Amino acid sequence: MATRFADTVEIAKAIPVVRENDRQTVADARGIEPRSRSHGVNRAINVVLASAALIVASPVMLVFAALVKLTSPGPIFYSQARVGIDRRRTGRGGHQYDRRAQDVGGLPFIIYKFRSMYVDAESGSGAVWATEGDPRITAVGRIMRKCRIDEVPQLINVIRGDMNIVGPRPERPVIFSRLSRDIAEYPLRQRAKPGITGWAQINHSYDRCIDDVRTKVQYDLEYLKRQGVKEDLRIIARTVPVVIFGRGW
Repeated sequence: MATRFADTVEIAKAIPVVRENDRQTVADARGIEPRSRSHGVNRAINVVLASAALIVASPVMLVFAALVKLTSPGPIFYSQARVGIDRRRTGRGGHQYDRRAQDVGGLPFIIYKFRSMYVDAESGSGAVWATEGDPRITAVGRIMRKCRIDEVPQLINVIRGDMNIVGPRPERPVIFSRLSRDIAEYPLRQRAKPGITGWAQINHSYDRCIDDVRTKVQYDLEYLKRQGVKEDLRIIARTVPVVIFGRGW
């Protein structure tokens, strides 16, 4: 726990500040209020499902871990800072760092994925969205992204409590800061814990422009109004054909 607290503090120090006037929180007046749910029940269901999924997926994970290691230099896993739930707006306590000193828009955490890009792929471009035929992505990475296998290690984030299986996708702090200035409703997504899959992911494709993000934000806000065990199971069931046929996300 002490190590995790120290990691969180270091992340908070290293990433951009999202100031209150940048977040355009006038959208709060539009009556967007998340549906209440039992956090204890939700947490238990997520841990059980994530643990079972890790066991089932472990043979596939071992195969792709070997492929990543054998086909390009660098680590098997890729870790990156992401913005999580904004507990100030959920009414729940438990902050793990001082928001008065550093407000990044939500509780920062480290996300885990299989590495699908070459090492230092963003050293020249910085944090940008993926594009069609993106040269930063390895051959194995293209396969993993198409089948969403690179996302599987995020089940560890679910077990740790950083994420749920279902929820809005967590964004990188620098992009979160930019989008919060451009889209008034964007910070409202942080009222729910981020997820591996979600209502926006199964209904829309990868983000390639700001209009894609605006569309996904509306789906995320729809989810907040309907969130619950039944809705999560429905989204998980609909994720299966999306993964098989390579649509959405």
